[in-house]
Amino acid sequence: MCLALPMQVVCMEGTFALCEGRNGRERIDTLLSGPLEPGQWALCFLGAVREVIAAERAAQIGAALAGLEAILAETSAGADQASMDTLISSHFSDLVDRQPQLPDFLRPSLESTLSSTSEDPMS
Repeated sequence: MCLALPMQVVCMEGTFALCEGRNGRERIDTLLSGPLEPGQWALCFLGAVREVIAAERAAQIGAALAGLEAILAETSAGADQASMDTLISSHFSDLVDRQPQLPDFLRPSLESTLSSTSEDPMS
């Protein structure tokens, strides 16, 4: 599995940004995003900005990554189900008690499929 990590821009250096993230500082290519301002957040993967994101989204992704780390640590330590449920609820509160939603870009395809299957095949 590949994950893009949120990183905050410290400064620009030509077409690269010096960014700070959970694993320290990295020099990130900004050719896909264009120039960034210090303080902006970006999702970075393989040394390049893939998407500019809001600080709130960066915090949400950071919390999810911290949650995964905590769950892996507790699993290794042999935690019971109640402990795991508490960890999941605290780190993934936006996902608990909600149904999965189809991304916006897939909805037209689903609607097209549903309308074609609801047509009367005898007409």
